[in-house]
Amino acid sequence: MTPAVASLAALLIAIVASMTTRINVGLLAIVLAWVVGAGVAELAPQKIAAGFPGELFVTLMGVTLLFAIAEQNGTLARYTGLVLRSARGDARVLPVLFFVLAAVVSTVGPGAIASVALLAPVAMPVAVRAGVSPLLMALMVGNGANAGNLSPVSTVGLIANSRMAEAGLIGHEWRVWAANGVVHIVVAVAAYLLFGGWRASRGNTVHLQATPGDADASDHRRRDQRITLMAIAAWVLSVIVFRWPPGLSAVAVAALLLILRTEDERVALRAVPWGVIVMVCGVTVLVSLLEATGGMALFTKLLAALATPASANGVLAAVTGAISLYSSTSGVVLPAFLPTVPGLVAQLGGGDPVALSLSINVGSSLVDVSPLSTLGALCIAAAPATVDTRALFRQLLLWGISMTVV
Repeated sequence: MTPAVASLAALLIAIVASMTTRINVGLLAIVLAWVVGAGVAELAPQKIAAGFPGELFVTLMGVTLLFAIAEQNGTLARYTGLVLRSARGDARVLPVLFFVLAAVVSTVGPGAIASVALLAPVAMPVAVRAGVSPLLMALMVGNGANAGNLSPVSTVGLIANSRMAEAGLIGHEWRVWAANGVVHIVVAVAAYLLFGGWRASRGNTVHLQATPGDADASDHRRRDQRITLMAIAAWVLSVIVFRWPPGLSAVAVAALLLILRTEDERVALRAVPWGVIVMVCGVTVLVSLLEATGGMALFTKLLAALATPASANGVLAAVTGAISLYSSTSGVVLPAFLPTVPGLVAQLGGGDPVALSLSINVGSSLVDVSPLSTLGALCIAAAPATVDTRALFRQLLLWGISMTVV
């Protein structure tokens, strides 16, 4: 077996494992990279380890730590509650409001998973009390979070843009965010109309209670939350306007917040999603091995056999969407598929590499409201006891599968 075939087989094993087992596929990917790299390609350990994305690790760690502080000290929950109360009890507005709120929170940094984890426990009970379809509310929260998920300062957006940059596609950060956002807005509007958001909830009102802990928060805690909010706003401004490196600047802001004692350091570090970071970085090590052994060229050739220049965008969106139904978009699909784009264009003899990248980004994201993904699972877990969660599971699964066709 040639090194190219062996490394491609290792990637396929990792993808299948990510879809069928609960093991962190990043750990498995590093092991497979070592076995194939040392045993088949006869590479030195230093050469294999050089595939670890140090800059991406710092970026993900810094951004997630910054928003872990904001989540743990109540900043995100407090200001989310203030926005929700602006609905003034009109249940017809609630699905739209939750979509917009999820999109905004996701855009400024935490990403879709953190946004849904923050909002779903509020959104799902509120939907039931207001007479809004639980399915509609889950779709609005999930699609809203995904709409902002590829912003230049969000964790998943950083992953997508860094993989595109490695493929030579630089300077498309806001186009990536906008394309993804527009598609999710269209899908959300369709869901709102299909599931009676404007009709079924008409005339119903709901009282939105204060965010837990708001009323009895100490003056010191409110001070910490104001400082945290200002620090995050300054960080976003520095990244967008002054082009500061998002990872390093996020670490600096997080360190400042910890020095100011806005949150306990141990609590904040425990809240960082280390498993996701290991997954992304581990798969990147294996993808780097593919590039070194010729496995990436072989992978690209196989993808090219499925498509023509005219159908490549749709084929890639459908394939990555189908894989993302059962696997991690940010941890597996984006690191594995985005690097294939330049070679795929060459193999096909034409095509727009940016459009192909957008197809991968959007196609793999649209299915993420499936209950097999974290977003859908969080919404089901947050549903009140009065909701038939088995029916909700089936509905979200059918919606997620249908998105591969969309």
